[in-house]
Amino acid sequence: MIMTSPKSIKLWGRGQLTLPKELRTALKLDDDAQLNIFAVGQCLILTPKRLTRTKLTKEIKKSAKKQGITFNTLLKDLKKERQKVIEEKYEK
Repeated sequence: MIMTSPKSIKLWGRGQLTLPKELRTALKLDDDAQLNIFAVGQCLILTPKRLTRTKLTKEIKKSAKKQGITFNTLLKDLKKERQKVIEEKYEK
């Protein structure tokens, strides 16, 4: 499962957040699931604790290939999403 459009979530007290049910279901995360978090530039990447970086990379590549998503597609979508954020935040 690769999402190319963002989901908005809110940080609650003490930095807590709630993952949308569709994501928890797709990733088979239950109430006791533990996650790893990585900061990559201004992005946060959450992974199930059971995945290592090497395995995560393989899973992302496999899923992207299966869905026909290329690195260039991701970069284009990232540019579009950044532009939306800039317009929402600064052009009001």
